[in-house]
Amino acid sequence: MSASPRLQILLIEDNLAEARLLQEILKGSPKENFAFNHVQRLGDALTVLEKGEKFDIILLDLTLPDSQGLNSLPKLQSHPQNLPIIVLTHYQDEELALEAVRQGAQDYLVKRDVSLDILLRSLHYAIQRHCLARELARKIRP
Repeated sequence: MSASPRLQILLIEDNLAEARLLQEILKGSPKENFAFNHVQRLGDALTVLEKGEKFDIILLDLTLPDSQGLNSLPKLQSHPQNLPIIVLTHYQDEELALEAVRQGAQDYLVKRDVSLDILLRSLHYAIQRHCLARELARKIRP
């Protein structure tokens, strides 16, 4: 029996302990395989994307050394890969969560509430919603 395909994740998180924790949580999945490229700065993420590395999704911390809050979203969204983005933060802030989604994030997760089930569901739903939105946009354009 062959292993399931790997989900390629670009993890943008400046806190090494939190990055390791997210990776360990996802390693606990009995049915899924994940490959991570972890960077600590938005600039490094943009460099990785410019080099042509392929990803399925981005996990984005909102407090980075070179970008704060939702300022990272438009920079990542303008990249030609047009990847779905899940925002990660320490703060339970409904207004910020809604604004993140309005600006194009697929989900907003509070780090202390993240479990394997929540993270898996968020990853899968985010990728599916993003694919459907792109397909719809293609159909609408002449």
